[in-house]
Amino acid sequence: MNKITEQLLRSISDWNGEFKGAYNIREDGECAGRQSSENIIIESKKDAPGLVITIKPGTKGERVYIPACVTHSGIDDLVYNDFYVGEGADVVIVAGCGVHSTDEEAARHNGIHRFFIEKNAAVVYEEKHIGTGTSNGIRKIDPVTDITLGENAKLTMDTVQLSGVDFTSRLTRGVLEKGAKLIIRERIMTDGNEQAKTDFEVALKGENSGVDLVSRSVAKGNSYQEYRSCIKGQNRCTGHSECDAILVGNGKVSASPQLIAENCDAELIHEAAIGKIAGEQILKLRTLGLTEEEAEQKIISGFLK
Repeated sequence: MNKITEQLLRSISDWNGEFKGAYNIREDGECAGRQSSENIIIESKKDAPGLVITIKPGTKGERVYIPACVTHSGIDDLVYNDFYVGEGADVVIVAGCGVHSTDEEAARHNGIHRFFIEKNAAVVYEEKHIGTGTSNGIRKIDPVTDITLGENAKLTMDTVQLSGVDFTSRLTRGVLEKGAKLIIRERIMTDGNEQAKTDFEVALKGENSGVDLVSRSVAKGNSYQEYRSCIKGQNRCTGHSECDAILVGNGKVSASPQLIAENCDAELIHEAAIGKIAGEQILKLRTLGLTEEEAEQKIISGFLK
């Protein structure tokens, strides 16, 4: 691995010189390191660039790391990763992507992930995105996530993008069977002329399935964010969508939450709030000795925590 990859890994996957357990490190479209464990098998796809990650039934307490790094401009990296999580497993998957540009050419990573999570399995999926570099080259990250949750399966997604990505388009789709639960926590910050688009589509197919989707974002400078969610209640189910955004400077946010009830026992709720930081919040922190800029940063950090 090169030095930029090592720096990006520290930011997106808490890498401290090594990974314990199963991992695959992707650097500029190639494998820079791989290791399977007894219960988690990582193999290359045969028909496309990417991985097949198989987690054996009953696997408990293990973590698998699959970070991807683009370390210079002129690379358009595309990867297809499939996760097969066996019945009753309970694991953590740490993904994440770092894109570093070095000149005027664009640098891009597009990860297409498919999750097949079987009955009674539970997965925590952690994903951090970051862009670095001092050039004017565009840094792009465009993830696609397709989720199939079996009976009583649970997926908790924690996705974070707080700096340096010029453009991102994030598409997440899910189909939930009986008793399945999907929990998503998204945090995004844009600045300058950055753009971020988020699109969630969830079908609550099975009886007593449920989704809880919360997106928090900050749009600074002249940046623009677009949020869309669509929850379809096709059975007795519960669905909640919440989008909260703070505008700073000339930032702009468009929010379009949508609910579609196809069953009279579907309980669906959406909330959306967009506004600026309240002046009294700034004033209160300034009385404690903070400057206006420090107070603003304190409020934003707490909001995105």
